[in-house]
Amino acid sequence: MNSGEQNKLFILIDGHSLAFRAYYAFAKSRSGPLRTSSGIPTSVCFGFLNSLMQLLETQKPTYLAVAFDLAAPSFRHEADVNYKANRQETPEEFRPDLTNLQSLLAAMNIPIVTSPGYEADDVLGTLAKQAGDNGYTVKILTGDRDLFQLVDEEKKTTVLYLDINAVKSTSGQGYTEFNSQAVTEKLGVTPKQVVDFKALCGDKSDNIPGVRGIGEKTAIDLLKKYDNLEDIYTNLESIKGMVKTKLLEGKPAAESSRYLAKIALDAPVSLEEEKFRLRGFDRRLVKALLERLELKKILQKLDQIQQYLGGTPTLELTSDADSNQLSLFDLPPISPPVLIAPEIIDTLPKLDALLAKLTTFTNPHFPVAWDTETTDLNPRVAKLVGIGCCWGKELNAMAYIPIGHQSGDNLNLEIVLEKLRPILAGDNYPKVFQNAKFDIDVFYHQGITVKGLVFDTMVASYVLHPELTHNLEDLCDRYLDGITSLSYKSLGIPGGKTIADLDISTTANYCGLDAYATYLLREKLQAELTKIPSLYQLFSEVESPLVMVLWQMENYGIKINVNYLKNLSQQLERDLADIEKKAYESIGETFNLSSPKQLSEILFDRLALNRKKSRKTKTGYSTDQSVLEKLQGDHPLVDYILEHRTLSKLKSTYVDALPKLAEPKTARVHTDFNQTITSTGRLSSSNPNLQNIPIRSEFSRRIRQAFIPEDGYLLVSADYSQIELRILAHLSQEPVLLEAYRSNQDVHKVTAQLLFDKGEITPEERSLGKTINFGVIYGMGAQKFARESKLTVEQGRKFIEKYHQRYAQVFEYLENSKKQAIAQGYVETILGRRRYFNFDNPLLKRLRGLSLHDIDLDSLKLNNEEAQLLRSAANAPIQGSSADIIKVAMVKLAEVLQNYRARLLLQVHDELVLEVPREEWPSLESKIKTTMEEAVSLTIPLLVEIKAGDNWMETK
Repeated sequence: MNSGEQNKLFILIDGHSLAFRAYYAFAKSRSGPLRTSSGIPTSVCFGFLNSLMQLLETQKPTYLAVAFDLAAPSFRHEADVNYKANRQETPEEFRPDLTNLQSLLAAMNIPIVTSPGYEADDVLGTLAKQAGDNGYTVKILTGDRDLFQLVDEEKKTTVLYLDINAVKSTSGQGYTEFNSQAVTEKLGVTPKQVVDFKALCGDKSDNIPGVRGIGEKTAIDLLKKYDNLEDIYTNLESIKGMVKTKLLEGKPAAESSRYLAKIALDAPVSLEEEKFRLRGFDRRLVKALLERLELKKILQKLDQIQQYLGGTPTLELTSDADSNQLSLFDLPPISPPVLIAPEIIDTLPKLDALLAKLTTFTNPHFPVAWDTETTDLNPRVAKLVGIGCCWGKELNAMAYIPIGHQSGDNLNLEIVLEKLRPILAGDNYPKVFQNAKFDIDVFYHQGITVKGLVFDTMVASYVLHPELTHNLEDLCDRYLDGITSLSYKSLGIPGGKTIADLDISTTANYCGLDAYATYLLREKLQAELTKIPSLYQLFSEVESPLVMVLWQMENYGIKINVNYLKNLSQQLERDLADIEKKAYESIGETFNLSSPKQLSEILFDRLALNRKKSRKTKTGYSTDQSVLEKLQGDHPLVDYILEHRTLSKLKSTYVDALPKLAEPKTARVHTDFNQTITSTGRLSSSNPNLQNIPIRSEFSRRIRQAFIPEDGYLLVSADYSQIELRILAHLSQEPVLLEAYRSNQDVHKVTAQLLFDKGEITPEERSLGKTINFGVIYGMGAQKFARESKLTVEQGRKFIEKYHQRYAQVFEYLENSKKQAIAQGYVETILGRRRYFNFDNPLLKRLRGLSLHDIDLDSLKLNNEEAQLLRSAANAPIQGSSADIIKVAMVKLAEVLQNYRARLLLQVHDELVLEVPREEWPSLESKIKTTMEEAVSLTIPLLVEIKAGDNWMETK
């Protein structure tokens, strides 16, 4: 900026701080968050603009900028993995509201500034410094006390600290100006001491630890006496008692906390005079956006805002670019709502008439769509509020039965369920759901086992397009023109309330629209499925029946030994403390094991380990898992850090978490099996994720020991042996692999014999054969193979080349899979499951439709992302076929178990875990094994290893 403009005022706004103030000011109010008539959230937009108007009116700046945080981590997150880890997840409604706000600010020509790797505070600090250095008066609007450290009266920089009700106020300025004296009166320290203050006592809001045991009062006293952190530690000998001890022990934490608390003044942003000068805006454009968001109070002051922002009330664009410019902003379209008319069933005669109608729908080609409304997303604790159903395309072919609303005419729950039972539990009454597992579980916990499921729209969408999302809103956008499913958030239910507090009419429309959309989607999705027979068969014979199997598994859950886990947690606490002690002793000083920055300095500066094994980051050299694994053996500290991280993660993720997730009465954990998430067809597990429990380490086996059967039962593990290698042999028809599996040879030994050209193989050589066998499936190259096998890269390259020669058909198959992904845009599993691939590279796009023979992979110049996509394409048929096989096995096994008390509990990769009564085990063992081995017919046999025990560990 021109330093000659000494009287110019530059206002900086902490965008996220003001936006969150705006959101919560309304979200926590009695009337709840603001929305348009069609449900678009507007609390952030209104509150922010309201505060902005007050600011412009009172300050009249010439220059202005708004800084926002980015979603990506900053350098502080890289320095400390715990930084801001205590923050709650951003509310769902905040994000679109913020996007609309940023669109409005852009339309108003208000500069928005961000910087990758830095936070908004750093951007504000850097701009404030640059402006101050050029003689400008700088005022920073924020609700964050962290920015008090930027106050500098010499450079005419102050903070405008937001008042608590600033965003809702229509009078007054909405903030308090803080100079150095005001900061000292507020905090007890000067602006220059704010960083050291936080280094000592920490900051809970940002999860900055500070020195353990040092509170705000002690920190203030120390800084009054010693001025700054460096002076405090220089004069440590003059500090007495426990304060000295705490400071001594907490020095690493103080230093890392100071680093986290200090605002960077060197973010890569620059002050350009014209960029930040207020110059007015296109009134028609801003007016159109405000009208779409129904911000009437802001609209009334539009001319006033125009003047404040340096324009004139009549300033408009003279070109006809308005409509084109409008489309640049990511505002959700306001579509007219579908005028559905669900009948509200609030009397018994109406209920009887509805039942008479529903009993006529027995044709599986015309199923009735059902939906439930509950007070909670956990069906085990949820109360049923209402039931919706739809039986036709007409806008009145639907009904809503209110049961648990706090007001209005509700029907009696027991009477409704008893009258609906014959239909809901009847196989002869076909049903369609969106996310059937949830609604089926809701009815089950109300005493009804639903039968007659013929279609789940979420699962059908997943089979067709595994790469997309499958919630009802997205499906409506893709398949149903003019029908927009309402999100739960759009209902405007205040915090602490549930849908039971909503009026019956509103809920009836919400539930009715969901049921209506589900009914229409079934027809659309089924028509699309029938065009691809293999996918229709996969859906109808595997994925659709699997829904009920997974529901039963989730409902059963698996029992854990809570006391065992509590004892294990205590033991781990001792183990972790012992590892920390050894880590400190290995280098002769204490440090923060959770601080990547400190660890980087110790490993690469003090210990001078090989930096080539790491990579440079903003805070130094990376110390992530992959780097530490490369450094193993270079210094004992590396092993201690790896062990500490592993135990810490397992302790927090499983040992401490599982008892909290278990049902108190049964001690059983009920995971969710996600059928519609992975792109490969595999199931995933969440709440908790039981598929991620490792099995190779001694400690992880101790975790598996906590999973136990009910009294009188055994836990059984049935695990497919080398299923992906067997699938590779089947798909590639590689003669060596086919012969090895048909004659029941040790495949890893066979591979080692071929690679080493000898008959007698050592355990180490067999291990190398195993590494390359499994690695080739995932496209492992020479470098990774060498690293995992502790070979030189040249040795690794030679082994890979030899493998290519010995298993020529394997590599021909893998290369052809890559070509198929390019030529046809997808690859397929043995059951016809598809995984789609879209390439942005124009060269790859031009190859679409060519024959495989016309594609030369070696001639393609691919970036890392494209190369990784092609490796995924080679692996997808193998991994997807593995998913196909185990899903078929689950469906068939569920049929076998219908006549037994045994039950299927878990699916973990290639393993099924069952709970089997001891007396049933002798007769079931061979049936389980045979059912799984014969699930799908391949050109080589499948092999299942099965074992029973008194806990999960004993089955391995």
